[in-house]
Amino acid sequence: MSYEDRISIATPEGVELDVTLAGVGSRFVAALVDQAIQWAILLALLLLGVVVVDVGSGDSGVLLFGAAMALAFFVVQFGYPVLFETRASGRTPGKRWTGLRVVRVGGGPVTFTASAIRNLLRVVDALPGAYAVGMIAILVSSRNQRLGDMAAGTLVIRERTGDQVKPVPPWLRAELRDEPSDEARTWDVSAVTADEMVAVRRFLELRTTLTDEARARLAADLALRLRPKVVGPRDGVHPEDFLLDLAAVKATRG
Repeated sequence: MSYEDRISIATPEGVELDVTLAGVGSRFVAALVDQAIQWAILLALLLLGVVVVDVGSGDSGVLLFGAAMALAFFVVQFGYPVLFETRASGRTPGKRWTGLRVVRVGGGPVTFTASAIRNLLRVVDALPGAYAVGMIAILVSSRNQRLGDMAAGTLVIRERTGDQVKPVPPWLRAELRDEPSDEARTWDVSAVTADEMVAVRRFLELRTTLTDEARARLAADLALRLRPKVVGPRDGVHPEDFLLDLAAVKATRG
């Protein structure tokens, strides 16, 4: 397998998503950025602890300081990636800077449990040093997964490539519209089922991770399938614009 490959993953809604897998190089750079931030946080906590805790008060002070720093080390090293992966759409600051994202194998957002598993197993992936086990696993895995990813059922994918960064229209940047357009407010969307809306929302949430070709094809396929069920849209509406309004109308009407 090459360092960065595209694969198709089938979502539970039956939608095929084409994604680009992150390779060893980009993941290593992301890890370096995150580790630098984590060590900066720990250094700040260490300096704060020296000021707050009176280590000169005897053994009790030293023990208290040591216990506090051990706890801080665990929370920062483990809690930092889990917090960002579950609260920032699978992206730590390092992954955001390198254009990477963690998702589940089925294409959905990473859950707390999955993130906890993949990050706890970093201890194994880091053996015997410099993430040797993890890098070997990525190189031999058909989906560029380290052991933590295999156990958690997650993938690390690219959101962009360094040589192809295109401006995105404002109406495509938001994951979902908070409110439908004025024209869409009068649409009758009652014939669209809940299962169909799951597929629409999943596409809208993941569309920035797709190749341009896959993104256009999926939007067109979904719009073609759902337009006959919606009363009111004018001809010529862009497929993604139609899907964004459809999701917003459904959300406002419950």
